[in-house]
Amino acid sequence: MTDSGIEIALYDGRPNNGRRDTPALLRLSTDHGPAPAATLAEHVRRVSGHRLGRIDPYGDTLFNEQDAAAAFEEATALLARCTTDRQRAAVRDLRNLLADCAATPGSWLVLYGD
Repeated sequence: MTDSGIEIALYDGRPNNGRRDTPALLRLSTDHGPAPAATLAEHVRRVSGHRLGRIDPYGDTLFNEQDAAAAFEEATALLARCTTDRQRAAVRDLRNLLADCAATPGSWLVLYGD
């Protein structure tokens, strides 16, 4: 899992929902390379109810604004467990995007795995 990179995109609507109009990209994070996937692999359990545990480092994972609000709390706890500056930077960026999604009605956060 540590070789995978995860790109994170915030859209103003649900991507690939069959609409003719494409949702607008509000923000994109591609700066952390494999750090998000490695951090999630090291610190997040795949437990029912944990949204960060649903993130697939090799596929796409979508969060609506409600999922993002719940995952923000998980990311806050994850930040406290980070041991390197690289991990902390990746998780801070993820938290910021989760907060933006939670605060933007109708938005979706997509995590694109390798």
